[in-house]
Amino acid sequence: MALIKECRGFTPQFEENCWFAENATIVGDVKMGKGCSVWFSAVIRGDVNSIEMGENCNIQDGAVIHCTYEKSKTILGNNVSVGHNAIVHGCQVGNNVLIGMGAIVMDNALVNDNVLIAAGSVILANTVLESNSIYAGVPAKKIKTLSEETFKGEVKRIASNYGMYASWFSEKEI
Repeated sequence: MALIKECRGFTPQFEENCWFAENATIVGDVKMGKGCSVWFSAVIRGDVNSIEMGENCNIQDGAVIHCTYEKSKTILGNNVSVGHNAIVHGCQVGNNVLIGMGAIVMDNALVNDNVLIAAGSVILANTVLESNSIYAGVPAKKIKTLSEETFKGEVKRIASNYGMYASWFSEKEI
């Protein structure tokens, strides 16, 4: 079973149909909506501030979700995919967002709805990302508008697939 740990009087809360890998870590002031999954070696650390996740979010292997003490909490909307080894720190992420493998989203960044952040990109603190866009680079910049084909083929597909993958482990469902 995943490490689900109380901190500073806060115990993680989650709704039905969530799945957590046995070595996932979820600590403190964390709230998750329905159908979320937290994969192998991922860490969601609500020890210094709160973390809120909507429905059908997937936090993939090795990813870290954290925040900044007394300054910035982390909020993820619905259908957010956080890729392998990505870091999401003290920021706000809208609905239908794909944060690519190894990407970093820093404090007080605002990622609006329907955004794809390319693998390895760095979203600097206080950056505002435009809806329906693709961002890439270090530091990340808008490289193009997100086409309906890419939105359906990547952002929606990956979020949907992770729900399916979690169902394969349903005997471990929480």
